[in-house]
Amino acid sequence: MTEAKKKFQLGNVIIISITHLVHDIYSSFLAPILPLLISKFQLSLSLAGFLSVIGRLPSLLNPIVGILADKISVRYFIIISPSITAVSMSLLGVAPSYVLLAIFCFIMGVSATLFHVPAPVMIKHVAGDRVGKGMSFYMLGGELARTIGPMVILGAVSLWELEGSYRLIPFGIMASLVLYLRVRNIKISEDFKKKEAKTRLNKTLFMYFPFFIILAGITLSRSFMRGALTSFLPTYLNLEKGKDLWISGISLSIIQLAGAAGTFLAGSLSDKIGRKTTLLIICIASPVFMVFFLIVEGILVIPLLVLLGFSLTAATPVLLALVQDLDSDRPAFLNSILMTINFFLAAVGIMVVGLMGDWLGLENTYRVSVVLALAAIPFILKLKSKNG
Repeated sequence: MTEAKKKFQLGNVIIISITHLVHDIYSSFLAPILPLLISKFQLSLSLAGFLSVIGRLPSLLNPIVGILADKISVRYFIIISPSITAVSMSLLGVAPSYVLLAIFCFIMGVSATLFHVPAPVMIKHVAGDRVGKGMSFYMLGGELARTIGPMVILGAVSLWELEGSYRLIPFGIMASLVLYLRVRNIKISEDFKKKEAKTRLNKTLFMYFPFFIILAGITLSRSFMRGALTSFLPTYLNLEKGKDLWISGISLSIIQLAGAAGTFLAGSLSDKIGRKTTLLIICIASPVFMVFFLIVEGILVIPLLVLLGFSLTAATPVLLALVQDLDSDRPAFLNSILMTINFFLAAVGIMVVGLMGDWLGLENTYRVSVVLALAAIPFILKLKSKNG
């Protein structure tokens, strides 16, 4: 690797990370207003959770987008995505039926797919030999968005009622215009254009199939607890614990803000102590914190939310770095496989949590998710200790 390619391009990393921030602010609107939508349309928890599932269905297209990203410049996908997501998610409040809610969530899912597949590959090319650090910056943007997003949509609902959320659309369109002026000049796909991918897709899949099975096991085991907290925490606190909607939304923001810190530190930590060790620490800590969260009451809940959020999403940049560590001439395609696994199994987790919530109640569902999260540990132990 030449010195130029080893260099960590801080400016470009920050630009891509801000792009992630803008997009994910809008994509995080659903969970905070889910209690209002449940009340408005008299939804069961299963139907409410299915909206998140619908939003994740387009992730099945990730491999196709990944193949395109290995051959053509897709930075314009990243530029237009904030506008598409802003329009679809800002219209949730005015949707007159559950069907339209589902359509808006699906459109957002398509936009998210167009963004999230090529973006980590862009990060790899501008992060030099500090890929873990680059992924931490990238994930920091996404997690900060999920901290800011609930406050943005709840503020809009407070000012304009649920039906007035469409007024947030112009900010997303303006963001795409600004991003066009900056991101369009990041030409990181040139290396792919200089050489055609030499490995056939089926051979690439066969080579790394056992590796992705391990990543799928880790992701699925953690998806139930993560889905319970990120998609149903406001609903749990508002409908089962009787907390105010603002308190419920702020609790979600606390988890997401702590998650931003976790993702920012975890990638850099994995560069130093190894991906496997970092994942073990994360996947042991988060179920422990969840147990204490279910036990404590009052002001002590806040530090538990911080610790839980810190460990909840910290695995993501490490998994992204693991994939980018692979010596392959199809990095975007391999990243798309991880994204497909991540989005699809997260949808499965949310759907199962909704079904269990209707059957057992969210309190008992949270307890079950702790046990399921521990199943990630055997899969982590099967990873090679050496990075890449």
